[in-house]
Amino acid sequence: MPDMLGCVVLIPSLHPDEKLVNYVKSLTKNGFKHILVVDDGSGEDDIYQDIFRTIAQYDNCTVIGYEKNKGKGHALKYGMEYFLQHYPDSPGIITADSDGQHTSDGVIAVANKMLEKPDSLVLGSRNFRLGNTPLRSRIGNELTTFFYALLYGSHLPDTQTGLRGISRQLIPIVINIEGNRFEYEMNMLTECAMRKIPFSIVDIKTIYIEDNKSSHFNPVKDSIRIYRHLFGNFFKYIFSSLMSFLVDISVFTLLDRWLLDALFAGALGGRHATLHTYAAAAIARIISSITNFTLNKNFVFNKSNKDGAFPRYLTLCVLSLAASAISTDLIYRTLNIDKSIIKIVVDTLLYFVNYRVQKAWVFPLTKQGEKDV
Repeated sequence: MPDMLGCVVLIPSLHPDEKLVNYVKSLTKNGFKHILVVDDGSGEDDIYQDIFRTIAQYDNCTVIGYEKNKGKGHALKYGMEYFLQHYPDSPGIITADSDGQHTSDGVIAVANKMLEKPDSLVLGSRNFRLGNTPLRSRIGNELTTFFYALLYGSHLPDTQTGLRGISRQLIPIVINIEGNRFEYEMNMLTECAMRKIPFSIVDIKTIYIEDNKSSHFNPVKDSIRIYRHLFGNFFKYIFSSLMSFLVDISVFTLLDRWLLDALFAGALGGRHATLHTYAAAAIARIISSITNFTLNKNFVFNKSNKDGAFPRYLTLCVLSLAASAISTDLIYRTLNIDKSIIKIVVDTLLYFVNYRVQKAWVFPLTKQGEKDV
């Protein structure tokens, strides 16, 4: 059985103060054998370098880094690369922040859960409804929690947590995830959801020191980076849907007004009007569906395993059509309100459902990250 204290505690740090020294002392007192601190380009100022030199004197603490600041995400991946090269016997990494917000007890709890569930990404989760939570942290987390659940289907009570347990078997996946700054941690959550890597939640103590003033999080720039990735795939999905809609309308108009009108008029005389409209609608829907599938396969979900995707896509189309018709009819019979309003609501909900089904089933990412070629 791997030793929990053999996990590597990975701490990215920029412009540290005495809180980092105290944190390393606390982890050392609790028996952690490997503490890896990454200097994320704090510069040559003795104020910061004295801190790093102090903690480097501990036998169980290693300090690595680089001159220019590159962001928290880069620091984490830099530390993971070092881990893979220098800690062959360690079961995994526990990432923690350098400002002392993550207690040693929290690190121990996350490490134990990681050893118990090495297939899962372990998240130390804070209670944001406590009175000591800064307003910006609470609002930011509640927004990302809501949208993450809407788009990815998992309710994560703390999407901003820096206390995470990443087993050795998951590191080759998370080390290749995009992002070099704070958005990397959100990217990790979305990527794991897409690869069907489960999450394990561990409740931890909520600690904010000096109203979180030492945080290097930029509310504007970093929020844009985070939400750009969180919604990026969904915006591609919207674009694909819009393009497919335009193809559908264009093909229908072309066939209905010009091509099929002349063809059916000559063959069927006066009975052609209804038939050529149905034919135009059917052909347009077939072409737009093929367009939508192609865009989703190569643009929206381009990293997915596409084996057998088209039959699954057709199945989803049929089920969505049936669900729309049946739901609209049942709600109309029950509430007796305008069918058009019902259909708009039903189809809007189905639109989000279809996105998640396509992400998880039609174009799934393999857990190992293999790509269809």
